[in-house]
Amino acid sequence: MVIRRSAVAVLGLMLCLAGCANNTDQAGATEPSSASAAPTSAAPTTEPSSAKPTAAGAETISGTVEAGVEPNCLLLQDTKGSHLLVFDDAAMRADAAVGKKVTLTGRSEPTMMSTCQQGIPFIVTSVTPA
Repeated sequence: MVIRRSAVAVLGLMLCLAGCANNTDQAGATEPSSASAAPTSAAPTTEPSSAKPTAAGAETISGTVEAGVEPNCLLLQDTKGSHLLVFDDAAMRADAAVGKKVTLTGRSEPTMMSTCQQGIPFIVTSVTPA
């Protein structure tokens, strides 16, 4: 009975270790996992948009800044939909306070992950009062 329990434990350990093994091709290079692969950009849509394209693929959107359902999440609603506002600069974030009417320049990042759970992420590069 002790031998049987030991054999089951060893077999379970071997299965766990086998699951942790890397996949390699014949040249020995490891394949990147899907989690570390670079995100692909979304296919362009043909829907009409209120966003105006500007230099180097940037977009301009306008509207009133709203609070998201999650803390510290800001949204802007326009005819295209809801945009989650993502700022690299804290000063720009202060210029886009809740309730302010603004015009934002930036770019949509539909594949970006967020804890805000609302809107299409929009990376803001400039804020001007509307």
